[in-house]
Amino acid sequence: MKFVAEIDIMPLPSLLDPQGKAVVGTMKIMDLPEIVGVRIGKHVTLEVEAADKKTAEAKVVEACEKLLVNQIMEGFTFHVKEAK
Repeated sequence: MKFVAEIDIMPLPSLLDPQGKAVVGTMKIMDLPEIVGVRIGKHVTLEVEAADKKTAEAKVVEACEKLLVNQIMEGFTFHVKEAK
């Protein structure tokens, strides 16, 4: 079976986000002072071939922990669904 995984990778809440801070500063210059919190991360889409959804989810976790996510600085969440 083929599955699609949507992964969001974000800086850990306890760490500063320089890109987000720069965007907030620019929002003020652009007359959007109401926007006060921005965190910038990555979105990754993977296609996974696996026997079932549980196996596909395990492969996504393995890919994130081994390659996609710097676990010292980032966290991740994901959703897996059957590909159409």
